[in-house]
Amino acid sequence: MITFCISLVILMLGYFIYGKFVEKVFGPDDRVTPALRINDGVDYILLPSWKIFMIQFLNIAGTGPIFGAIMGAKFGPAAYLWIVFGCIFAGATHDYLSGMLSVRNNGAGLPELVGKYLGNGVKNVMLVFTVLLLGLVGAVFVKSPADILTNITDGYGMLWIILIFVYYVIATMMPVDKIIGKIYPIFAFSLLFMAAALMVVLFIRWYDLPELWETGIVSYGQITHPESSSADLFPALFITIACGAISGFHATQSPLMARCMKNEHLGRPIFYGSMITEGVVALIWATVASYFFYGNPSPGYELMQGVKDGYETGAPVVVNLICNDWLGVFGGILAMLGVVAAPITSGDTALRSARLIIAEWLHMDQKSVAKRLAISIPLFLVTMGLLIWQMENVSGFNVLWGYFGWANQALSVFTLWTLTVYLTKNRPGYFWVTLIPALLMTAVCTAFIVISKTALGLAPEIGYCAAIAMDVVLLGVFLKWKMGLGEESEESEESEESKV
Repeated sequence: MITFCISLVILMLGYFIYGKFVEKVFGPDDRVTPALRINDGVDYILLPSWKIFMIQFLNIAGTGPIFGAIMGAKFGPAAYLWIVFGCIFAGATHDYLSGMLSVRNNGAGLPELVGKYLGNGVKNVMLVFTVLLLGLVGAVFVKSPADILTNITDGYGMLWIILIFVYYVIATMMPVDKIIGKIYPIFAFSLLFMAAALMVVLFIRWYDLPELWETGIVSYGQITHPESSSADLFPALFITIACGAISGFHATQSPLMARCMKNEHLGRPIFYGSMITEGVVALIWATVASYFFYGNPSPGYELMQGVKDGYETGAPVVVNLICNDWLGVFGGILAMLGVVAAPITSGDTALRSARLIIAEWLHMDQKSVAKRLAISIPLFLVTMGLLIWQMENVSGFNVLWGYFGWANQALSVFTLWTLTVYLTKNRPGYFWVTLIPALLMTAVCTAFIVISKTALGLAPEIGYCAAIAMDVVLLGVFLKWKMGLGEESEESEESEESKV
């Protein structure tokens, strides 16, 4: 519990200290925002700041900080380090700067921002990559809540799938303030209330949990899970716990709220603050899972035997058992909202983001219903195809979730490199703010694709060498470009002086 308390304090300090520093690096001002300048009544709508925060939090959270933290519990207290420092220096920085960059570019989506700073070639790759990722999110987040509802109601699986998908269609098409603006704050409050209630129980009962200094970092997985190896820690931990530390999916969601902000000074509480809040939720659930699996005695010992080889299937069970046991009937209702509503609210905004990204690429405004349908219908068909494939294959969900996990972090790599180029051009003394996490996540994604059994399945040592090589190559390319940028600036200055 001491590790949890220290981690909680560091996260809070991170918002007030490093968050303020990152805000200063970007330099928000009083220029007119897209919500006021464009205001199309559909996607560009001025919303109250508190409502934007709640929507942004739920958009980026979903079940990520819950399920990811529970699945990441097998790594022991090392998970705390990634959640805390990943959230402060990578995730929240990534979310804030990508959100504010969207505000500065008329609410532009991620592919447009990538194209502006990394070139049209990368933009086209990102366009396809992002839309497919968002389609994956839509498909995955139809099936998972439908399965939970089916278990609760003892049937009606196909009915739940149809109802959820119909809701997606409606939420994607409607103006942002009609459905999302009304129900999201309620679900976000439920998710936060559930996390706060669990934290109170943790403090009251003060369980005897593994501490970081007692177990070490690398060896913990081998002690509690003999079938795993220390190699699992890197890169698996960084892929497993995504939304609680850093997630590329967030950069696709931030433009939705960038189109609704009254002024730029709200950026830190909305973007940086919502990510820190998500980190707190992840910390709470990591601690709950640590108690459930490794408490002395372990209350989840018997269940752990059934899910230790597949934490992704055990996470919903852990959530329901803990909430009902600790919070009673009301807790069970909150668990329902957290486990069912949260993924649904991530799925609908994923498809909404995909619609806007495609519309941006086609230069098609979205004021009329006909134009929204022209883009949405093919998008819904693709998502439906992924959903049908997932349903017809026994391991379909796990396969899609695995691809989503890697693609999600790969997306953060593109975003971080885009932000690094932006800072190099506009705030040259601070490019390291995103360069360091960009190199880290590049190494993580490279190592994972080499080591993972669902990809190349090579030896960990090969994956580590590939990760280092990739970082060296990209860093070399970046530094060469940076030197060229400096020479261009000097030539420009000399040209101006000659004119004078």
